Amino acid sequence: MTSSTPEQRSGSDAGPATEPAAAAGAGWVLALAAAAQFVLQLDFSIVNVALPAIQRELDFTAAGLQWVVTAYALTYGALLLIAGRAADLLGRRRALLAGLGVFGLASLAGGLATSGLVLVVARLVQGAGAALVAPAALAALTDAYRTPRARAHALGVFQGSSAAGATAGIVLGGVLTEYLGWRWVLLVNPPVVVVLTILIVRRLPAGRGERASGGRLDVTGAAAATTAVGALILGLSEGQQHGFGSARSFVALGFAVLLAAGFVVAEHRASQPMLPLTLLRDRARGTALVVMVLLGGVVAGYVYFVSLYLQRVRGLSSLMTGLALVPATATVMAVSILLTRRLLPRLGTRRMLLVALTLMAAGQLWLSTLTAHSSYAGHVLPGILLTATGMGMAFPTSSVAITAEVPAALRGVAGSLFVSAQQVGSAVGLALLATVAAARTSATGSLAHGYALSYLVATGVLLVAIATVALLLGTAGTRSARSG
Repeated sequence: MTSSTPEQRSGSDAGPATEPAAAAGAGWVLALAAAAQFVLQLDFSIVNVALPAIQRELDFTAAGLQWVVTAYALTYGALLLIAGRAADLLGRRRALLAGLGVFGLASLAGGLATSGLVLVVARLVQGAGAALVAPAALAALTDAYRTPRARAHALGVFQGSSAAGATAGIVLGGVLTEYLGWRWVLLVNPPVVVVLTILIVRRLPAGRGERASGGRLDVTGAAAATTAVGALILGLSEGQQHGFGSARSFVALGFAVLLAAGFVVAEHRASQPMLPLTLLRDRARGTALVVMVLLGGVVAGYVYFVSLYLQRVRGLSSLMTGLALVPATATVMAVSILLTRRLLPRLGTRRMLLVALTLMAAGQLWLSTLTAHSSYAGHVLPGILLTATGMGMAFPTSSVAITAEVPAALRGVAGSLFVSAQQVGSAVGLALLATVAAARTSATGSLAHGYALSYLVATGVLLVAIATVALLLGTAGTRSARSG
């Protein structure tokens, strides 16, 4: 059975939101959603630069310092599915306001923290707020942009803002830590949240039919999904720090597998499941989710190891490292916003993903040739630009495939599926790639050799993604919709 393309399926979704009278409102939705996503991604990377200063002032141990980063990722990844369902039940605007409020207050508490425990708790709460914001923002976009071309453009901007936030965090984190102190990497958030909140209250349309009328939360499914993802992230973090043979890592990962199986059983039996499994039966959507898991791991490792290579091997400062990544960010944004929306309706999901994944694989293969003496212009820059071009095509295309033809009452869940796939992939991929790199470095005594092997493994992961798209998406995936 061959599935239709998201472009074809989305075409039936056209409606009043595509009329000129709704254009201004849709533009505000896009601006606010992109700004919120920028802030969330900024916070993933901005704290990393400040870790040495945080450790000195709050007397963190090396193992405890890891939790400043892990705490945010733990609640963010674990709560995405339940937060997506909450966005469907509460409405997009309420979910965004609640999430931003929690995120802003937690940022303030973290910036004023007087102990390591307070900071870690604040980061846990921050992640919970971010989990509520991300799927609501993505659902608001799919509510507002319903034709194939318009949705591809909006999701391109959304993904471009993610890339911009991740790189801006490295640059801004270096500047703030050096000139104002580490606390400002968190205190910069509350003023931004206040501005976004005011604009959302004034500008974000409520949207008819955006809430799931008469729905209720599937408590059993929510508990199983949340605990499973949390156990997975915790187990991977413990494995990366202490080895995957350690008791804590083994128990947490085993617990995650059992809970995931329990979640599937619970959703089959639930009268109103948190994640209707029918959403996963669509071939294009299911394939895109698999691709997003694989991409998440590759992209997390790519940014992480480029940063380490430039700082630990080539001796660049954190600020200069951030600036060195700006060309890649600009490429992701330009391709996402300007190119993908034009190519996707013409090529279709299958061809678009194959081209994107091939470009990314070429970039990772190029980076796998890095040595201790490789130059930035001749070796690093071509690799990150090839990878960034593929990212700018792959992420919006996957977003369209995952969110296309989803009923309005389930768009929050669909948005959370997209972000969850990326987060789970990032956690798994980074843990495994870091383990591979560390083993290679230990064997050869060369950091560059370890990083190079991680890129070679990432190339293999992308080849798996290419094969998945080629085999699971039929020829209908190459056709383009002419509507919109």
